[in-house]
Amino acid sequence: MMNYDRILSQMRERIASFEIQINEALRAAGRTRDELTVIGVSKFFPPEYARAAYELGFHDLGENRVQEMLEKMSALASQDLYPNWHLIGTLQTNKVKSVVGKTALIHSVDSIRLMDEIASKSESSGVTSDILLQVNISREPSKHGFEKESLDEAIDRANALSGIRLIGLMTMAPIMVDRPSEEADKCFSELRELFNRHRANVKNTSDWKVLSMGMSQDYSLAIRHGATHIRVGTAIFGPRTL
Repeated sequence: MMNYDRILSQMRERIASFEIQINEALRAAGRTRDELTVIGVSKFFPPEYARAAYELGFHDLGENRVQEMLEKMSALASQDLYPNWHLIGTLQTNKVKSVVGKTALIHSVDSIRLMDEIASKSESSGVTSDILLQVNISREPSKHGFEKESLDEAIDRANALSGIRLIGLMTMAPIMVDRPSEEADKCFSELRELFNRHRANVKNTSDWKVLSMGMSQDYSLAIRHGATHIRVGTAIFGPRTL
């Protein structure tokens, strides 16, 4: 196991390079760094990597799996480190009670049934959970999310519920080897259009402010199309071996 100082050193180098690229993408889009939240995703990496990211300035951390998030949350809390935790992966209804009140934002609400469960568990716990609707823009069978035609119904349902606050949309572009940038470009452009189109439909338009899209391989395109949150793993933590 690599010692912590070595982890910190290697990540510091990656982050320095990453920040240069991020700032270039923001300048090209006519935007500033304070308009973008970068979520460090340490999926499959030990808690020491999440700790290093936090200590190097990434105070928003994300996980795909509930159990992994809870384990890292506990590990960092034991060192008095309290990042804003984002759940970005699939959430099963039977695990909702484990995350309510512990996350800054649930990105992956992909059904009305899940939304209802989050609202119910949040209300009974006396908290309000911020959520995003995951949209399957690319219509890939392997991906979860609402189809764009069903967003009206989902937003109407969110407006009627207590215990949740709907604050935006999330999507994932198709992941392909040597994927043409046009695929991601089209995906992000369409989500931005949906975001703008549905602003008037949400209960509190001032809450409608998050556009979560873009990962290590396509965040520059996402930034161009107005992403407020990008979810970055490899560019910060290095290649995964699992």
